[in-house]
Amino acid sequence: MSEEMVKIKGGRSGLSLTFAPQVSFEDILQHLQEKLESGSGFFLRGTMVFLPRDVLTDGQREKLQKLFHEHGLICRLQPLEGENPLEQQSKAQPAPVPAESQPQAEAPQNPDTQEMLVVNKTLRGGQEIRTKSSVLVCGNVNPGAQIIAGGSIDVRGICRGMVHAGAYGDTSAIVVADHLMPTQIRIASFIARSPDHMDMTEKAERASIKDGQIVIEPIER
Repeated sequence: MSEEMVKIKGGRSGLSLTFAPQVSFEDILQHLQEKLESGSGFFLRGTMVFLPRDVLTDGQREKLQKLFHEHGLICRLQPLEGENPLEQQSKAQPAPVPAESQPQAEAPQNPDTQEMLVVNKTLRGGQEIRTKSSVLVCGNVNPGAQIIAGGSIDVRGICRGMVHAGAYGDTSAIVVADHLMPTQIRIASFIARSPDHMDMTEKAERASIKDGQIVIEPIER
């Protein structure tokens, strides 16, 4: 039941959630909390998450928004038909401070609220994704393709290309894939390569930096 409790669909602006109608809100809340706290890559920091309309009370929506915010995600209601999600986001944010009242030194962007690039296709050999944000690929990353991201990388498929997370020095970045078999994997300044012969695992895998090296371990999605 837990696998059908929350369904995720990737879009250009983020992830859309739908909930099984027969499941209680308390079970959905507990399920999402366990996924977020496990650090399994179910959601990456900076992800825009859209909640379904007309199925949540104001109190339930506020609880989910608080939960996602605590884990560095941006939570909004599904945009209405014809509404631009970016416009919806700007409406929910306070008006910018006039330039003359801002400090001259611009503060670095908070990594917890950075945007996520969502790619709804398989990356083929020769294709490259380069961004300062995190990346979610709803497809495979084939040999010869590469992703260079300032944040984390999540591949909802097989990763056989080159992936570089935390490319601007973020050692807390991770790489997650349903099957992690890259030609080369980098996190910040650390580099690792896959063995010449690697069996495909049944579980998803996560690569992260531990004790000064890249460690790959199985996880539950």
